[in-house]
Amino acid sequence: MNKVARRQVALWLFICSAMVFAILVVGGVTRLTHSGLSIVEWKPIVGIVPPLNQAEWDETFEKYKKTPEYHKVNHQMGLEEFKGIFFWEYWHRVLGRLIGVVFLLPFLYFCWRRKIDPPLLPKLLGIFVLGGLQGAMGWYMVKSGLIDDPRVSQYRLTAHLSLAFLIFVAMMWLALGLLSERRRLGSATGATGATSELTLKGLQRFAFWLAILVGYMVVSGGLVAGIRAGKAYNSFPLMNGHILPPESFSIDPWYLNFFNNMALVQFDHRLGAWLLAFLVPWLWWKIRAAALSRSARLAATLVLVAVFLQIVLGISTLLLAVPVGLGAAHQGGAMIVLGLLLWLNHQLRVQPVAGSAA
Repeated sequence: MNKVARRQVALWLFICSAMVFAILVVGGVTRLTHSGLSIVEWKPIVGIVPPLNQAEWDETFEKYKKTPEYHKVNHQMGLEEFKGIFFWEYWHRVLGRLIGVVFLLPFLYFCWRRKIDPPLLPKLLGIFVLGGLQGAMGWYMVKSGLIDDPRVSQYRLTAHLSLAFLIFVAMMWLALGLLSERRRLGSATGATGATSELTLKGLQRFAFWLAILVGYMVVSGGLVAGIRAGKAYNSFPLMNGHILPPESFSIDPWYLNFFNNMALVQFDHRLGAWLLAFLVPWLWWKIRAAALSRSARLAATLVLVAVFLQIVLGISTLLLAVPVGLGAAHQGGAMIVLGLLLWLNHQLRVQPVAGSAA
């Protein structure tokens, strides 16, 4: 691939990544407004058209009235109120379809113009397959709340959320790789010097494991959202006066507490946040002390700021018992932190090493 083709493909992947970020935030609002169960059918093609007249709205509302959520939670809801929750779920689904189109059509164009190197093709096809699985997982999640309990399974919700992050990571990583490759073909501009290979390898491992830790936070956050653990223990830094609440292992068998117990699920999520609060400043300090490029130091600083803001946002969300705006912003903030960490990881992999050409 030439420079222009790499830049075009990278831009396309960045646009798709931004759309995944958008659907994540919209999905957060959909969940927090309890709108996710308002559409009881999955019609990937004809479902793009919402109800257009009163008769169609009445028919759609009647289908919702047969759900356990309507009978157990929203039995006093009228049609106008139903439209409010319907459209959050509707736009969430439309955005998912739009992402598929924005990914597929340029992909076919790039293939036709032979702008994609053969080794990149299976990776891009894998992302497209993941997108299809994400849509299926979304419906599989919704179905779990249409049977008896008007809540979706926390396992399916966590899988749905994790798949979105996985797709985001895959697209961002490929896009950053294309730009990094273009930079390697030129020169390591902006470097203030070279650091030892041993030091650089240590920083790379550190940044990699921090990205894994953020991935853990995504999964544990999905469980928190799935069982609505954020509505309990709304105090900080202690959990209702305890570091670890005494009821944290009240469910038998013991291992189910890690998935179903509000106290332990929220504690696990808090624990990850505490680790980030200590480890990210440490990595920032080590990068500032090393002879790395200005872009690597900038990436480390942005990660530090983003993690600080994300922790403040998480604490505020908890203390206020998860208001919709803060809850959706906290979910989006996780993707921003992860995106910046991916950038930092790439920056650490294009650094000049002492003894090599800079």
